[in-house]
Formats: sequence, C-alpha cells, structure tokens
Amino acid sequence: MSLPITRLGLVGYGEVGRIFAAALRPQLAQLCVADLKLDDPAQEPALRQHAQALGVEAGSLQTLCEQAELIVSAVTASSTLAVAEQAAAHIRPGCFFLDLNSASPGTKQQAARCIEAAGGHYVEAGVMTSVPPYGIRVPMLLGGARAAELAPQLKAWGMDATVVSEQLGVASAIKMCRSIMIKGLEALVIESYATARRYGVEDHVLPTLAETFPSIDWHKQGAYFFSRVVQHGQRRADEMREAARTVQEAGFEPLMTSPIADKQQWVADLAAAGVFAQLAKDARWQDYADRLPKG
Repeated sequence: MSLPITRLGLVGYGEVGRIFAAALRPQLAQLCVADLKLDDPAQEPALRQHAQALGVEAGSLQTLCEQAELIVSAVTASSTLAVAEQAAAHIRPGCFFLDLNSASPGTKQQAARCIEAAGGHYVEAGVMTSVPPYGIRVPMLLGGARAAELAPQLKAWGMDATVVSEQLGVASAIKMCRSIMIKGLEALVIESYATARRYGVEDHVLPTLAETFPSIDWHKQGAYFFSRVVQHGQRRADEMREAARTVQEAGFEPLMTSPIADKQQWVADLAAAGVFAQLAKDARWQDYADRLPKG
C-alpha cells in the first residue's frame, strides 16, 4: 500500500478509539470504525451518534478491512489475537496493521503471523502511558520489519511514534515490563490505603511514604490510582494477564504479576456491580476505600 495513507480503519471505538478518531478524521479522506458494541442495542445508538458527529463511518470489520490502507487495532488486550485473526480474513494485500494493544510479545508475534500470511504488513506499538492526557501525542514505541516505513506517516499526523526494533516483540516487552510496575503500584496503593483506612491509621502511614518519596503527593496519587482502576479495571486486568504471559515467555513464574491482575479484576467487578456509583470525578481516595466491602 502506497504512502501517504488517506483511508484508515479503526477497530475498537472505546476511549482510545474515540480520541484517535477525533484527532485523525480531519486529516483523512475516509475513517471507518468497527466495534462489537455496535451490535449491542443498548450501546449502539450513542456510538453511532458520536461517529456521525465526527464524520466517521461505523460498520463491520469486513467492510473496514476491505477499504482501509491502514488498520489500527485498539481493543482490549484479551481481544488482540482474535481481532488480528478476523482482520486477516479480509485485509487487503499491502495494507498496514498497527496493533496498539497491550499484549505480550508472543501474542503480538502470533497476531503478526496471521496478518502477514494474508499479505498485510504488521507493526506493533507499545503505548507507553495513559492516552487521555496526551491524545494522539501519547508516546508510542514501534516494532516490526515495516515499522520504519510507517513511522513517518504517523508522525505527519502528529503522533509521537519511535521505532525501537525491526524485531517483533521488543516494543511489547518494553510496554509490558513497564505495565507490571505501574499497574502493580496501583494494586499496592489500593490494598495498602484501604487497609490503613480500615485500621484508622492512614494519617500515620501516608506521611511516612511522603518522607521516603517526597516528590509524590500520595493523597493525590492515591485518588488518581483508585479512580483509574475503578474506571478501567477490566482493561487493566486483561493487560496484566498479558503481562503475566510476558513473564512466562521470559521463563519466569508470574508470582507478582498474576495477583496484580486478580486485584484489578476485583475492583473491576465491584465497579460493574455499582459499588462506586455516583462518586464525584474529584472523589478522594478515602471515598473509594470506604465503599470497598469486607471479605
């Protein structure tokens, strides 16, 4: 597929997909999106309304693949391979496939084999921090044989894309190792703060953290961690299962990483059950902790 790219297909129209669509649509002749939620009567109207307001076409994955010169996969980590397999059935020869998902090197390599066997060009991306504060300027590491070919197009659209290796899996390994630390900190903070709150000792614990790590506002950071896990715990749990797979692929037992996934899943399940309903956007960490059930 020749560059520059003017027709883009975006698989996944969640938080990241909508941010990318809003930023990229004015720079493209055509932008199509596909999402399983478009088949859900409860969610489909709002998604179509959002897409129509941007001038984005919302349809099937097959239609998207048949038209796009670049397909961007921005789904949950657990759907990474399934989307690549489905896209491979319809992808146009020479089409680029940019995989933004937080998956292990092995999962990305499996996805690449599907796309490349169908004549596509697979490029992995490791998205290195939360997307909303940065939008399409979020730091992104690229890998794969065609990464250097695609990078200038992404930069022309305003993306912060850096090629780190021609070898697939390197960018994902960097991303996953970072995720173990960041999502692990989230899980530790939730468990530590909630326990301190239950014992009534948080006013003693947090000052000791501030003494050891004075550059961190531990109250503010705690509130942010709680809010992000409550909002995106399911996505984080899926990502940490892929991180555990990354640890296993390296030859280690994920003795820390798997429990992090369990903690993220626990909070995600509570959120889905409405435990944190109606909490304000600027809620304190204590407000979240006080809603956590015993047991």
